[in-house]
Amino acid sequence: MRATTIHAPFDIRVEDLPDPELHRPTDALVKVHAACVCGSDLWPYRGINDVTPGTRIGHEFVGTVEQVGDEVTGLRPGDFVIAPFVYSDNTCRVCRAGMQTSCEHGGFWGTDDEHGLPVDGGQGQWVRVPQAEGTLVTVPGRPGDDLLPDLLTLSDVMGTGWHCAVGAGVQPGDTVAVVGDGAVGLCAVIAAHLMGASMVVAMSRHEARQALATQFGATHLVAERGEQGVAKVRALTEGLGVDRALECVGTGEAMATAFDLVRPGGSVGFVGVPHGVELPIGTMFRNNIGIGGGIAPVRAYLPELRDRVLAGEIHPGRVFDLTLPLDEAPEAYAAMHERRATKVLLQPW
Repeated sequence: MRATTIHAPFDIRVEDLPDPELHRPTDALVKVHAACVCGSDLWPYRGINDVTPGTRIGHEFVGTVEQVGDEVTGLRPGDFVIAPFVYSDNTCRVCRAGMQTSCEHGGFWGTDDEHGLPVDGGQGQWVRVPQAEGTLVTVPGRPGDDLLPDLLTLSDVMGTGWHCAVGAGVQPGDTVAVVGDGAVGLCAVIAAHLMGASMVVAMSRHEARQALATQFGATHLVAERGEQGVAKVRALTEGLGVDRALECVGTGEAMATAFDLVRPGGSVGFVGVPHGVELPIGTMFRNNIGIGGGIAPVRAYLPELRDRVLAGEIHPGRVFDLTLPLDEAPEAYAAMHERRATKVLLQPW
């Protein structure tokens, strides 16, 4: 099969690799219909995270079940499925608490499983799915190509944006500011809007992303950054600050901005993978500012978000502004790194 690997910073390759096979009775094999590049994939691409040459990469995909192991009873060949960005059994103590990203028997795509068996990355033609019954979420029937982008976002970015709003505790009538205008930040706008926020401020200086944020429910746009951006948002709230700030980047600057935006007694949601982030504990203590979030258990949110997509309530797939064949994955990474694309959809076949 063809699959994407990373060998060094800025060195993405699409190579011929062995076809996966069932190794465990809880496995399934999935033929990938659509995959994509995530903003978090750019950390190793840029050399910020360490890279092991030849590592499989990619963690978002949708496709069709081709084979299942003997212990898989809730899935059958032909089922169309969405794969969360982490696989999980969905039955252990942690999963039952709604934190499938910390599953006692789960793991990440592109690494070995708990038995030392290889697990494929999501950016390829086929994927061996461990803990298939707990991981994969089915979609009734065979969705049309027009739905693939929306459903693909449920692998990660839509569920992650949703988790940010959940972590911040967004309530009807709240004022909300979203820090970050990537795919996750744009999906956080959708989440805040659906949760009933009366004001949703999207902090973005990119015209196309501003337009998309407005479509998704943003009521205000702030292009300025740093102190100027904070001042402009605070002016919208008569100097008090917003009830909830959603941090969707993962840098120290973004987190500092989020805390500068939120009012005393408010809260910050965070889902950006932290790099150089330090929490202002003194400010949090003095102003009773809460924080919640972390790596998003998208498996917990998937059924509800799937149903919202199928009902036509949300269209998060609009975050994809470039579609390429899998063999052009190196260009997909370059386009996102250079901010020529917000999010790239890859077609494996």
